[in-house]
Amino acid sequence: MKQSAKRYSPLRSAVIGGAIATTAAVSVFGPVWCRSVRAALQDSPKAIVDQVWQLVNREYVDGSFNNQDWQTARKTLLSKNYTSREQAYVAVRQTLKGLGDPYTRFMDPQEYQALTSQTSGEVSGIGIRMEINQKTQLLTVVEALENSPALKAGVKEGDVILAIDGKSTKNMKIEDASNLIRGKEGTSINLRLGRLTQKAFDVKLTRATIEVPTVSYTLRKEGNRQVGYIRLREFSAHAAEQMQRAIRKLNASNVDGFVLDLRGNPGGLLNASIEIARMWLDEGSIVRTEDRKGGSELTKANSTALTNRPLVVLVDGNSASASEILTGALKDNKRATVIGSKTFGKALVQSVHELADGSGVAITIAHYYTPKGTDINKKGIIPDIEIDLTASQQRQLASDPRLLGTNKDPHYSRALSILSNNSFASQEQNQFSRKPLQLQKR
Repeated sequence: MKQSAKRYSPLRSAVIGGAIATTAAVSVFGPVWCRSVRAALQDSPKAIVDQVWQLVNREYVDGSFNNQDWQTARKTLLSKNYTSREQAYVAVRQTLKGLGDPYTRFMDPQEYQALTSQTSGEVSGIGIRMEINQKTQLLTVVEALENSPALKAGVKEGDVILAIDGKSTKNMKIEDASNLIRGKEGTSINLRLGRLTQKAFDVKLTRATIEVPTVSYTLRKEGNRQVGYIRLREFSAHAAEQMQRAIRKLNASNVDGFVLDLRGNPGGLLNASIEIARMWLDEGSIVRTEDRKGGSELTKANSTALTNRPLVVLVDGNSASASEILTGALKDNKRATVIGSKTFGKALVQSVHELADGSGVAITIAHYYTPKGTDINKKGIIPDIEIDLTASQQRQLASDPRLLGTNKDPHYSRALSILSNNSFASQEQNQFSRKPLQLQKR
C-alpha cells in the first residue's frame, strides 16, 4: 500500500519511550490524508495490517527485522481473512512480537488515545490531584491546580470528595474516580465535598483542558545556602516550558545550587529532553542518534543555558530513556554530579504513528548514545555516587512522597553535602566563566 506520509528527521519527530512502554506520540499523517483515507479504510482490517507492515518495513532500526523474512511476514498477514478489527489487531501484535522489541508495539484506539493524552501534557477535567488518605481511607484533594475550574470554584487541599455526580466514592479506587471526573471539555460535573469547618456541600464545575504539571519546584533553606529543588516526573509536551519557569523563578531567588530529581521518571518526548538539557548546558554535545542505515545525527547545546549554578541530579532504576539522555548529557559534560542507583538502560528512540482507524503503532527507529559515545542500552548509567536505598527507606519514601527532597531523603541529603563542597562550586563557576550567561528566549 502506497504511503503518503512525510518522512521526518529522527530528532525532529522521534520520541523516547519509558521503562515499560513508549510514552510519547507523534502523528506523521497530515490532516488531509487522515480525512480522505480514514473514511475509506476504517472498515478494512486488512488495510490496517498492511499499513503497520509498511511503516515497520520503512523505519524499523534493525534492517534484518530480528533475522526474520519480513516479506514473508507480509504475505502471511495478507493471506488471512479478518472478519473484525480485533482479529487484525491480534495478528499485528503477534507479528511485531517476532521483532523481539517490546518498544515496537501496536495500540488499539483506546490505548493510542491514552498515549497521546499522556504525552500532550494535557487532560480534560477539573484540575485536581487526589489521593486515598492513609488515615481516613477517604478520597481527598491533594491540590487544586493553578487556573483550574476546581481552584476557581474554591476547591481546597484537604477537601474530601464524598460523591461524583451522585455516585458515592466510598471504597472507590483512584483510577475509577479519575475516569468519572475526566470528560469532554465544556461538560459539567457535580462534586459533593466534605470540609472540616462546614457541612457537606455540592460544587458544580465545568470541565476544561488542563495543563498537567510535570515539574514541581521549591526553594529550600539549607544552613547558610539556598537550594532550588526541582522534580521532573516525565518529559511531556509542556515539560520544557515548565522547567524554564522553575529555573527562572529559583534564579530570581538567588539560589546557590540546584537538585534535579529524575527518580521514577520513565521518559517521554525526545525534543523535551533536548530542550531541557540546553537549559543547563551552555556548550557541549547532548545526544547522538543512529538509524539502521548508519545515519548519525548529533545534537549539541546552543549557548542558551539559563543558569551556571552547581547542579546535582538524582536518579534510580526507574529513571529511563529521556531521563537517561538528560542525565548522560549532564554527566558526560561534567555539568552535574549524578547521585542514586543505576538507571534503567533504554537507549532506543521510537516514532509513533496514528493509523487510519484511530489505532496506532510505535516503532523503534534509532539507537542513541551519550556525548562520550556510551551505549547504555540494557546497561544504564552508573551514578557518580551510588547510593542504593534499603527496602525500608524505599517504603518510607513511597508511603509519604512529601519526604522526597528533604533531609529524610538519603539521596537529597547526599546532594546537599555535594552542593556544600566549595571546591565543587568553584569548579562549576570556572567552567562557565569563559563567556557571559545568556538567557534562553521562548
